[in-house]
Amino acid sequence: MRIAISSQNFRSISAHAGKTRRFLIYDLLPDAAPTEVERLDLPKEMSLHEYHGDDHPLYRLGLDAIVTGGAGEHFIGRMARQGIRVIATGETDIPTVLAALTAGTALPPAAPHVDGDPHHHGQHGHRH
Repeated sequence: MRIAISSQNFRSISAHAGKTRRFLIYDLLPDAAPTEVERLDLPKEMSLHEYHGDDHPLYRLGLDAIVTGGAGEHFIGRMARQGIRVIATGETDIPTVLAALTAGTALPPAAPHVDGDPHHHGQHGHRH
């Protein structure tokens, strides 16, 4: 399984996946330690909150899932259309999340995401 982890600082899991521009890409294989295979460091205009094309760099990585601290329904729907499952969790420690995913154990849920707050969808010049 190939996953992306939203991590604005490349050290912990970030909330609000749509605004995150940095992602750690891991391969999770049975009976093997998780392997970091890539780091994405995208410009602001390539955050999924800003970019709406079907050619986003995340879509070309063969991802099975994105792990994040929070995601709205729009983000989850966009990922589903690309065949990517969103795993939202309250856990911020990357090694803990990788261990849980490898072992198939549950992660703590993320705090509820409220669309429109704090980024006020109707007031920044594009539709979702």
